Amino acid sequence: MDKYRKEIDAIDSQILDLLARRICCAKEIGKIKAGNGEDIYAPSREKLIFEKLEKKNAGKIPERSLKAIYREIISASISAEKKLMVAYLGPKATFTNQAAVKNFGSSVEYVPIPSIPDVFLAVKAGDADYGVIPIENSTEGAVLHSMDMLAETSLTIVGQVYQPIEHCLLSRGTLESIRKVCSKDQAIGQCRGWLHRNLSNVVLESVDSTAKAVEMAAENPEIAAIASEVASTCYGVPIRERSIQDQKDNQTRFLVIGTKPNKFAAGVRYRTSIVVSINDRPGALSEVITPFEKAGINLLRIESRPSHKKAWDYYFFIDFEGHWESDAVRDVASYLKYSLPMIKWLGSYPM
Repeated sequence: MDKYRKEIDAIDSQILDLLARRICCAKEIGKIKAGNGEDIYAPSREKLIFEKLEKKNAGKIPERSLKAIYREIISASISAEKKLMVAYLGPKATFTNQAAVKNFGSSVEYVPIPSIPDVFLAVKAGDADYGVIPIENSTEGAVLHSMDMLAETSLTIVGQVYQPIEHCLLSRGTLESIRKVCSKDQAIGQCRGWLHRNLSNVVLESVDSTAKAVEMAAENPEIAAIASEVASTCYGVPIRERSIQDQKDNQTRFLVIGTKPNKFAAGVRYRTSIVVSINDRPGALSEVITPFEKAGINLLRIESRPSHKKAWDYYFFIDFEGHWESDAVRDVASYLKYSLPMIKWLGSYPM
């Protein structure tokens, strides 16, 4: 045992020296980026780093562990380049907070923001470098406030994070004493079946966030919150039931928003998001979809939302594979710009 511990100590010393060298390189890169007016956070570069590491690793280290280790190494390198501020839909311990940490690591500064529109405002005003917002859930579908803000803002999508969602029922009281269940509307919707079977007589109340619900449950034993295990630990409210979501593979996709779009990088698979308005005539939506089919571009998502400009006028949010700057996408976009009342690029980001 002593022999192997000495070897581990020697290896740790080498790792520490190499990490110090890596961070020195990151600082120099930060200076170059600052001189060129480039963003410090580079999701396309990160994607390539993780893919190279996974290929080189070849199963020697569990993939999840490798990603977690290098997420923190890259986070420390980013922090060495610039003090990065990331706004997220708060308060602390929301699922959006967890998604933000999963994407940026623990070395950047996080700012909890009370609402999705305020996250956009914080980034636009320069109070934060990036924002993290929920965009869709595998059970409940689109997060409408996020979609509306994307259509209205000048900000761009630069990244995405998939976060498994396990909902827990948190309360200081027993299951029998609960009179009200509070949570974000999406969280309540994701647990509706369980609530109907187990707490059919309680009041369901939608609040701004899962963490806000836990704060309420901490003050009143007759209130339960639907939130995460992390929120239970953070706010000191016991878990009464685990994994109460109706779909056990429940996931939420979060977006990272910033002020500058991602440049195209070779070797990276991209997802692009756009929003369009269409002409009010039969076959109008088909005229939007057909050019993608002819170009061999895979459509990933289509969602409609009222435009808020006039009654029965809609925007269509479309996600597809490819980067906005690629030749195939440029050709389709040129055609759509000519034929549609409005087309807006929301961002291209690594798949």
